[in-house]
Amino acid sequence: MIEFQSGKFRKSILRYWRWALFLVALVVAYPIAVNNNFFWAFGGMPDLKALENPQSEEASEILTADGKSLGKYFIENRTPIEFDQLSPNIIKALVATEDARFLDHSGIDPRSLGRVLQGVLTGKTGSSGGGSTLTQQLAKNLFEIRTDEKYKGWLHNLPVVRTVVNKTKEWILSVRLERNYTKQEIMAMYLNTVSFGNNTYGVKVAAKTYFNKEPWQVKLEEAAMLVGMLQNPSRYNPRLFKERALTRRNVVLSQMKKYGFMTDAEYVSSASKPLKLNFTIENHNSGPAPYFREALRDYLNDWITQYNDNNNTDLNIYTSGLRIYTTVDSRMQQYGEEAMETNMRDQQKKFFAHWKALKMRPWTERDGRTRKLKEAPNFIAKMIRKTGRYQELKRAYGDDTAKIWKALRTPSRMKVFTWNRGSFEKDTMMSSLDSLKYYLYFLRSAFVSMDPRNGDIKAYVGGINFKYFKYDQARQGSRQPGSTFKPFLYCTAIDNSYVTPCETVIDQQVCIGDWCPKNSDGRFSGRALTLRQALGKSINSVSAYLIKRVGPVKTIEYAHKLGIKSYIKPDYTIALGSCDVKVLEMINAYCTFANGGNHVEPRLVTRIEDKDGNILAESEFTPKLTQVISEQVAYQMLFLMRGATEDPGGTAMRLRGMYKLLDYKNEISAKTGTTSEYSDGWFMGVTPNLVSGVWVGGESNKIHFTTMDLGQGARMAMPAWAMYMQKVYKDPELGGITGMYRPEKFQKPQKMDMALDCASPYRNDSTNTYLAPTVTDDEGVIF
Repeated sequence: MIEFQSGKFRKSILRYWRWALFLVALVVAYPIAVNNNFFWAFGGMPDLKALENPQSEEASEILTADGKSLGKYFIENRTPIEFDQLSPNIIKALVATEDARFLDHSGIDPRSLGRVLQGVLTGKTGSSGGGSTLTQQLAKNLFEIRTDEKYKGWLHNLPVVRTVVNKTKEWILSVRLERNYTKQEIMAMYLNTVSFGNNTYGVKVAAKTYFNKEPWQVKLEEAAMLVGMLQNPSRYNPRLFKERALTRRNVVLSQMKKYGFMTDAEYVSSASKPLKLNFTIENHNSGPAPYFREALRDYLNDWITQYNDNNNTDLNIYTSGLRIYTTVDSRMQQYGEEAMETNMRDQQKKFFAHWKALKMRPWTERDGRTRKLKEAPNFIAKMIRKTGRYQELKRAYGDDTAKIWKALRTPSRMKVFTWNRGSFEKDTMMSSLDSLKYYLYFLRSAFVSMDPRNGDIKAYVGGINFKYFKYDQARQGSRQPGSTFKPFLYCTAIDNSYVTPCETVIDQQVCIGDWCPKNSDGRFSGRALTLRQALGKSINSVSAYLIKRVGPVKTIEYAHKLGIKSYIKPDYTIALGSCDVKVLEMINAYCTFANGGNHVEPRLVTRIEDKDGNILAESEFTPKLTQVISEQVAYQMLFLMRGATEDPGGTAMRLRGMYKLLDYKNEISAKTGTTSEYSDGWFMGVTPNLVSGVWVGGESNKIHFTTMDLGQGARMAMPAWAMYMQKVYKDPELGGITGMYRPEKFQKPQKMDMALDCASPYRNDSTNTYLAPTVTDDEGVIF
């Protein structure tokens, strides 16, 4: 025990010792009090479980059937990586700039703290660097102790005290992080959490966004730019402030030279290089298959809600880092998008020229007396009232229509869609009213390709441009299918023994009450046609004959069995496709014919994993087949639909002639569809293992071509299907000899109830030859 001698300094010495002991006790007790939240003054601390499993928002990734990334769902675009996936250049730049003694300290750097205290005492707080280590910055990023309510005590209301307490918590967490993780793990976690601006989180996404590279491919000067951004991502954004970002990058390079991470020569070489960006920002509008991703989002939200309810979890599509394995094939998706774009550029060019020649606007209707075209009255006024802009003005001005229309006619600067540029957009001055008219000139389209054996969606294009046309024409839009509905009627008649595939029907006028449909050319040949000929040439009189015998109710029953989900009003005119249906359900129904009469629901997902690779769901996505028609009837329908591609006058003969998709080695069943006034053009194509369909039309059925030559499905829609299949067949992995979607014939059931002896006279199966006489189809195209 220390004893103090009496003297004039005895009291002073005792007082100093008491203060010293008090300060030591305070230094020891204070962090303990903060860590344990004494008297609820300091707020809580992350527990051991939170430290061992730190949470950060991770984007959920969508993967294709062939292993490619299709995109992500995110609030913060973040994809974590491991330390060994980082370029050494990134590591060196980070350590040199942010924490030069990172490998030497245990979470707190005394030298840095001393430097900060010296700066505070001398008033030079910004000149000597910060005192936070990488580990402290990680603690702040991971646990949000400064903002999360559960980490706030009643001392949080005192400004200076609040700062001291928060800093203390970061020191404590830093030490605990250092005990739980290696230096490499801490560095990787830090680089996975930080922001690089432009909604880019983590170094993996940053490397992809700014340089279109993986993190292990980043060069020295590129690593320096990324690390330099960490100080202030907005201030050093290389897209907006190139010179500022360049200066900051060179500061990082000088730090690397200072701490021996690069030679003088390397510094001079790197610092002299300009910034070279390959900026590819990722958002929900960009990337492949945006319409599919949006459809998948809706599906996953429902799935996650059910999964969370059943398993007491809190999965989130945007933050849980799920890995969603889909049925889409990246190559087929690319081919579908390319075919759609090529066709729609061509169709739009024709559409503009067509209406320019007519010197009219395309929203028209027929005069009831003269049958001449005229502009649809009040069409624009009706359409503008459906827009979000009109509803917004309505809320602002109420019933003051003068103010509403004045605002609608006021020009403003905007970006609009265009086919004439690679970026698909242009800057212009336009009023809301003129913008509506501008967009009404654009034809819309949808394309879906599905494997009939399992319902797998292989390619999905819901519109011409997702950024400017969000409405998904494949699953949301409902339009009249025209003659593509006829196979459902024929199937009903054959399956119920009203007719046989080779039975003949006279092409003559058939009336049901006041309804007396005409053929597309307005004439009746009076010839006896087999059902294959009638369907191949799309003869309306034969469809009227069949619906008169079968009835609409039975036909609707079969349409629904095959895969149509939409409500269909019982009416005899459905024989010509007067009902409204969706593209996706039409393709699904045609799959039943190709799948031996088995119906299977469309499948988007095959497996879902959590961020650690644990399988959350797989077996529930297994296809479920339901036999709805016999294998024999399904094959008979494929046989009938081959008439469109193989027989003289078939509406899809150009697949054999112009597109060269058909020879003696393979078979294609198909059906074209065109609605009244050429408002809708359809094409449905069926191969043994792939069913694909295309729809083309205006936003309204009043917007359309005015001639059969331009407006029929074989001209508007079939080219997209043909170009898509050409690409699939040319791909050696898809359409090659061993490809899953190679050209081949339909497999005939072993037990057929009848012989199909009304086949094309131009196919000689016994000699494996395909005669190609000079004939014309119903469009006048010579082969």
